[in-house]
Amino acid sequence: MDLLSTRQRLVASNIANADTPGYKTRDIDFQSEFRNALDSSARVDNVSGLKTKNDGNNVSIDRESRLLAENNIRFSIATSLLRSRLKTLRAAIEEGRTG
Repeated sequence: MDLLSTRQRLVASNIANADTPGYKTRDIDFQSEFRNALDSSARVDNVSGLKTKNDGNNVSIDRESRLLAENNIRFSIATSLLRSRLKTLRAAIEEGRTG
């Protein structure tokens, strides 16, 4: 969930700087960072291969909006899984008390 929160902040920052001359889009390679999540904090990289405007800015609002939606779905799934896990643990504890 920390990784998802970090990505959410990055995407929001990209959107906030969509009109900032020279601003370069930054992102996290989510798949590789997810695999390495047990190590340390996420490595933030500049995103290459995006169209750069005349002012040097390469933020794509369409891309960032898609990433926000994708990240929101992942966060919701992670939250649901965590909630389910806690519910199971709570049920086991309650059963142990009455058993």
